[in-house]
Amino acid sequence: MKLINPLVIIRILSTILIIEAVCFLFCVPVALIYREPLSPFTYSALLTGIISILLTVISLKADTSKISNRDGYLAVTLSWIIFCIAGSLPYLFSSQISDFTDALFESTSGFTTTGASVINNVEGLPFSILFWRSLTHWIGGIGIILLVILILPSLKISAQQLFSLESSLTEKIHPQTKAIGTRILIIYLGLTIAEILLLSVGDMNLFDSICHTFGTIATGGFSTRNSGISGYSDYSQYIIALFMLLSGVSFIVYYYILKRQFNKIRNNNELWFYIGITFCAGLLVSAILILKNGHSSESAFREGFFQVISIITTTGYANSDYLFWPKAATLIIFLLLFAGACTGSSAGSIKMARHLIVIKNIRYLYRKLIHPNAIMQIKMNGKPLPEKTNKSILSFVVLYLFIFLIGSILIVSTGIDPVTSASASATALGNVGPGLGPIGPLFTYAGLPVATKIIITVLMIVGRLEIITVFALFTRSFWRL
Repeated sequence: MKLINPLVIIRILSTILIIEAVCFLFCVPVALIYREPLSPFTYSALLTGIISILLTVISLKADTSKISNRDGYLAVTLSWIIFCIAGSLPYLFSSQISDFTDALFESTSGFTTTGASVINNVEGLPFSILFWRSLTHWIGGIGIILLVILILPSLKISAQQLFSLESSLTEKIHPQTKAIGTRILIIYLGLTIAEILLLSVGDMNLFDSICHTFGTIATGGFSTRNSGISGYSDYSQYIIALFMLLSGVSFIVYYYILKRQFNKIRNNNELWFYIGITFCAGLLVSAILILKNGHSSESAFREGFFQVISIITTTGYANSDYLFWPKAATLIIFLLLFAGACTGSSAGSIKMARHLIVIKNIRYLYRKLIHPNAIMQIKMNGKPLPEKTNKSILSFVVLYLFIFLIGSILIVSTGIDPVTSASASATALGNVGPGLGPIGPLFTYAGLPVATKIIITVLMIVGRLEIITVFALFTRSFWRL
């Protein structure tokens, strides 16, 4: 019995790379329209394609019917790492980012939908590079769906063999993996097209509308302007806020809407918890801005709710600098770095379902203290939560906070102050983007030491892979027969 099946993993990586080679070519029309060099994308596609072909030849004898959970964990982790490394090629070939660490940081931030940037002047970038930068968000957000639709069926691998971490919180909506992916892809495309059209009606041109839609729907955060969203009209800010909120909802909820299964939506505890937390936090921040900063009702509502939605959904867009807000409002923003939207969305961080289950566990313990002999169950969506799932979720939350602390300590050790370090660790692990201090919403990560950028890059990948996937690779049991 083999510990891992290297040929199967190589086969998956070869398919990943050919998909990325095709993605590079999507930027060629943009370069042609704006009369910019094609070489950053043609060279990237050529190099990636050649490596993919070589890996395919090596793995011709791969038996994908015998993939194990170990193979799945290793393949998913390596796929994201390889995808991020290859994604840095256009930045390097175009000489817009000359340092490999910075290029890898930008690429990783894009694909993990974090939105942290090392580029100080994005308005000075070629349109084709700006498009690639935003496209990495959209690809990262839809990455799991593409894997489900294109890779897994062709390799005869079930989704459960590669992606099982959120399955305990996500209901099955169709017995066929490909059908699930196709329907979610349609929803993803529908939201994308709708936002592009609505933004185009306002003060954004078509190019900016597409780029900001990619960043919104994927809960990413890259902008085409140095001033971010604050440089656009109130109308555009409201549209982006609306679609950030919608993008934080599980794709399965939209599936139920299409199927008119409204009972399942009504019984979805996480959805209503997500809406409730967003509303309460937005209202609280807006009130603080009115009472402490003297904002008008409209500007407080717009800035407060926009920023709350942006942080909760881990999008990271900013329409104002919350570092100049009252400390109470800034503290709320920091705490929301750990929130996350719904499971089954492209958002990062801990996610609402896990927070809700932690709260249910606390309530359960208090009830047990008062009524020790009572028979009680923790329920989710009206159904009893299996004990194994409950323990798994509680373990995830503890592990998440532990890695956050380790990340903060490591960043502090590189010479960064504790507040900035803590926010950098939280925002990278949660795939949010902006933090506090010199990495605030209107600043970049360009001035950080190389070691700090490497740590943050690792945290972004760990957070995107839901921690357990990567963490399992470093356990002794993973490498034992």
